[in-house]
Amino acid sequence: MVTLLTILLAYQKYTSREKEPFPDVKFITGSANSTDLSDFDPNALDKEQWQKLGFSEKQTATILKYKDIVGGKFMSKEQLKKCYAISEEKFSELKSYILLPETAEKGNSKEFNSYGKKEIVISGKFNPDKFSANDWSKMGFSERQAEAILKYRNYLGGSFISKEKFKECFIISPENYSKLEPYLILPAKTPETFKSLAKNNSVKAKIQYHPFDPNQLDFEGWKAFGFSEKQATTIINYRNRNLRGSFKNIEDLEKCFVISAEKFQEMKPYIRLQEKQQEKTDFSKTDLNIITFRQLIEFGLDERSAGSIIGFRKKLGGFMNKQQILSTYNIDQDLVQKLISIAPLNTSDVPRYSLVDAPEEWLKNHPYFKYSVDKIIFYRVSNPDDRKIWKLLKLKPEYEERMRLYIK
Repeated sequence: MVTLLTILLAYQKYTSREKEPFPDVKFITGSANSTDLSDFDPNALDKEQWQKLGFSEKQTATILKYKDIVGGKFMSKEQLKKCYAISEEKFSELKSYILLPETAEKGNSKEFNSYGKKEIVISGKFNPDKFSANDWSKMGFSERQAEAILKYRNYLGGSFISKEKFKECFIISPENYSKLEPYLILPAKTPETFKSLAKNNSVKAKIQYHPFDPNQLDFEGWKAFGFSEKQATTIINYRNRNLRGSFKNIEDLEKCFVISAEKFQEMKPYIRLQEKQQEKTDFSKTDLNIITFRQLIEFGLDERSAGSIIGFRKKLGGFMNKQQILSTYNIDQDLVQKLISIAPLNTSDVPRYSLVDAPEEWLKNHPYFKYSVDKIIFYRVSNPDDRKIWKLLKLKPEYEERMRLYIK
């Protein structure tokens, strides 16, 4: 009886309580493509490949523009991270797959500090389109920063166009832009047709056009058509890097941002794009350690497979046997098996070291050694003998076997 009463009292107390609010449900969304990621070199990606990584068309354009501004090549993960089109979350997702060192090597860095160490001094209103590198230096920017600002201006076609565009220059920090903005003699907004704007102070010379193939035109040829040195370089880089070596049609040329609509219409009657017969690759004579992305595509691999092979090869410094190629992630195994049965593999140029002499940076970046690098560096200080170091490492046989491929 006592037990029954106890149960009834407990039930009454439970049912009389105020209902507790149901906790909010939060859904954690991961990247849809994270499982499909593989190692990649950001310097080798074109517009479509950046978009396949999940970036919008506008973000992709910004990343490629940023690459041109820093010299046409990303030198480190740290530098790539500074691109404002890549969020912290997105960079964290991609970081482990990026085939770049964490920071640029000393003495070979082309990175820029976006925050000037000097105080910016502004004497009055000014037109940044008329500023030289010396003018920017006098204002407080470093020589390298001044050079980057001019490179960005040339990238836009010789004019900053608007305060909006000026603000996008990655060298100008938000803090410095706030100081400069009231003094800028520029329109606030970017006109929709800004691509067609020419340099205001330039005097047009009469250009003598003649029929030409834009795929055959060299640096001097573009300059002869009235383009500046930087514009000519940009057109050639656009053709060779973004379009992988050739303009496929005149629309490709029209899309080049340094060629205004007016300039394109001037040249259009003289453009003679010739069909270029692509020579077929003889894969029985193509070394797997120098085979190109284009040749892998020609063999039948998709971009993902080709990119994975090239990326893995770069991280290794070269393949030492054909089985390594088959162990690459995200590849068409049957097609790659067919390729390696035909193509030769030359390993003579693949870097190899002893454990004692191997550069620390090489050990850290090599896929086979990076997990043992701390032990190797520690042991070789007091045991400068490869045989002793191997014994001290106590590795699994399969790990040691693949590491020894790169030991001389």
